Amino acid sequence: MRIGARKPRKKARFFFLMLMAAGLGAGLWLALRVGPEPVVELESDRPAVGKATTVIANFAEPVHGLGKIRLELIQGDRVEVLDERELTRGSLLPWSRDDGTDEVLLTAIVGTSAFDWLDEGDVVLRATAERSAGFLRHGEPVVAELLLPVRLRPPRLELLSSQHYGQQGGSGAVRYRVGETAVRSGVRSGIHESWGSPLEGGGSDDHFALFALPWNLDDAGEIRLFAEDDAGNRVELAFLDLFKPRPDRVDTIRLTDDFFQRVVPAIASRTPGFDDSGSLLEQYLVINRELRQAELDRVTELSNLSEPAFLWSGPFLQMTNSALKANFAQTRSYLYDGREVDRQTHLGLDLASTARAPVPAPNAGRVVFAGWMTLYGNAVVIDHGYGLLSLCGHMSSVDVVEGDVVGRGQIVGRSGATGLAGGDHLHLEIFVHGQSVDPLQWLDAKWIDEKIMSKIEGAS
Repeated sequence: MRIGARKPRKKARFFFLMLMAAGLGAGLWLALRVGPEPVVELESDRPAVGKATTVIANFAEPVHGLGKIRLELIQGDRVEVLDERELTRGSLLPWSRDDGTDEVLLTAIVGTSAFDWLDEGDVVLRATAERSAGFLRHGEPVVAELLLPVRLRPPRLELLSSQHYGQQGGSGAVRYRVGETAVRSGVRSGIHESWGSPLEGGGSDDHFALFALPWNLDDAGEIRLFAEDDAGNRVELAFLDLFKPRPDRVDTIRLTDDFFQRVVPAIASRTPGFDDSGSLLEQYLVINRELRQAELDRVTELSNLSEPAFLWSGPFLQMTNSALKANFAQTRSYLYDGREVDRQTHLGLDLASTARAPVPAPNAGRVVFAGWMTLYGNAVVIDHGYGLLSLCGHMSSVDVVEGDVVGRGQIVGRSGATGLAGGDHLHLEIFVHGQSVDPLQWLDAKWIDEKIMSKIEGAS
């Protein structure tokens, strides 16, 4: 019996030793293990550092989570810690997941507005993330770096043209010269910008801009020539010699139920997603306010794609034998049942002739839109180049399609009463870089010679 009892004891000792060896192996494995590399990505909103450049560092480690992360700015021997976090990492056990912080974004503003010690040259943005590891190992951290130049001086800007006389709601042209670091330039009118382009036929740094003077801007001090580099350094220069306020123009539109019945359902049925659950008046106000702005935003998008070329020549054309029924920048008061229900500004010319009169292309260009434009009804938008566009609206029919190249005076459709039109007429609107401007100026050959062509002498 005593001899037979030794075998179970040996067997138990063997299993105990095996268990200890397994535990020791697991402990060594945990102590020496190095976790997966975190993903570290760096990007900036500008390709250079000036007054203020936003830097974003993205750290991600979805297996065991992030530990210590850091974002630094380095120039020469100086190191500035922009942000640093010590995060609680998840367990290293293979069956333990999702108990740490998987992803973190660190954002910082770098530039002379925050660090006045920066010099022109280069800076390094460095993002560092430590790797998870056992207590006997130290995993090499993951580092991402972004090298950016520092620019402290704005571009050179020189006015070349002269005698700039502007009117509120009007437009014009200016010729200027910029330094080689400029990446954007043009005319700022309040919050609106008219972008410039290289002047073909001029010097290598010569530029020009067709610019708009918004109808609702009355402060001449807010109209400036500008140039900006890729770091956001900007220089501005006053260039207008004279600025005239626009005359007050008012009009009253009386709304009736018959008018609502004629125009509102027709527009609602052709506008995807339109909410027609309200009264006809409520639907009309949505069209006159929200959809009006939406269509203007659409023209601005088309302006941003304008071809960098002079597609037009000579004065723009008015519809033949037409009378002016409504002027540019008229403040319209809309009355219903004797009370004012809305107020909007009419930003084109209303021209009336015979019913279904032929509508000529105001000038040569490329059709960038032909179709339905809610309150404008059937409409055609033509790109004349360098941010200059025209819109013909309320037409009964359209005879061109998007992409057509049209000549000055070519028939693009027939006048009508589609959209928010009270009767058969043509709505003619002119845009410069997405801003509605007075079309009467562009119908005037003398004005074009003096205010546009004389300023960009040398263009081919």
